[in-house]
Amino acid sequence: MGSLPTKPSKGTNQLRFRGTECLNCGHRLDISDKYCPNCSQINSIKKPTLKDYVSEFFGSIISYDSRLVKTLTAMLLHPGRITKDYIKGKRVSYTSPFRFLLSLAIIYFLLFSFTQDFSSINDMGDDAAPIPLENKNIITSPEQAAAIKEVDSLKKAMEGNLLSKSKDSALLANPKLYFDSLDSRDYFERFYLKTDFFMTLIKHNRVKKFDSAQKDYGVPETYMNRKSFDLAKSLLKIEDEPGTFLSFIISKMPLFIFFFLPVFALFIRLMYIRKKYNYIEHLIFSFHIQSLLFILLLISLIIDFIFKTETGWMFLLVFSIYLYKSMRNFYGQGRFKTFVKYLILNTVFFILAAFSILILFTGTIITY
Repeated sequence: MGSLPTKPSKGTNQLRFRGTECLNCGHRLDISDKYCPNCSQINSIKKPTLKDYVSEFFGSIISYDSRLVKTLTAMLLHPGRITKDYIKGKRVSYTSPFRFLLSLAIIYFLLFSFTQDFSSINDMGDDAAPIPLENKNIITSPEQAAAIKEVDSLKKAMEGNLLSKSKDSALLANPKLYFDSLDSRDYFERFYLKTDFFMTLIKHNRVKKFDSAQKDYGVPETYMNRKSFDLAKSLLKIEDEPGTFLSFIISKMPLFIFFFLPVFALFIRLMYIRKKYNYIEHLIFSFHIQSLLFILLLISLIIDFIFKTETGWMFLLVFSIYLYKSMRNFYGQGRFKTFVKYLILNTVFFILAAFSILILFTGTIITY
């Protein structure tokens, strides 16, 4: 009895190009093996051609697009289902939660930077008047208004504390004597005043590098002195170009999210300690939820940019409802329990987010 007809292989999959040993890992193969069972590389000894690369490229795009469509459909129409499917093992049909979230985060923050005119904030120099928040010609979004407020408060703090004019005259009259007098202060006050010292010298063009402070004013080479000098330069750079600084922080946000979400997943784990899910499964749930948030924010950003409106609040309301339904569908608890945990986790989320942003902001200032 003859064998059933089969669809002939094409390209590098053809039988005449198959070998008996994997060229990648050396695993022994049968001539009927299309792929290596050990490393999954295609079993082919054919030399690559341009046609093969073009075919592989478009095949990857079509494959990714199909997974992307299925991921978006499941995520938007069936809250919580995509995480259940992924945990059960249906993973080839969907995009990787980690890569999907990273891609969305990068796209969102790139688009956000493109649609916001942070360069206008750089005009807020020492001699410039504060930008009024009601000036619609300059401020194009609530996010930029909030950013201007933060920069303005930072400037006021710097001008009112670190750059106090009453200290400048005494400091500039005899910098070495003033610096030596700081050794009697406690650690944190000493670091604060040394930063003040270097900021004043830099601003009055007395020094430009730490080596100059050592040579001209006898500043010792210590860890504190070096760090306070670096911080002074960073603060003055931020004061001169606050918009550039805010743009720099935003560029770090995608990576920041991947340090923040694993911590938040620990609290989800505590909330659902009696459930069968492990930590990684809670983390995947948080990745999917955050991905949906970025999708909604992207839609809102595009609509606001095109039609000059403010739809952010509307999409955040949609996300709030979506989050509640996702928690109910994924964890399978009643309305009351889910609502209580929903409130607790949202509170924890905002506290962690505020604390994390403070750390990011502080760390960026120190290393800017």
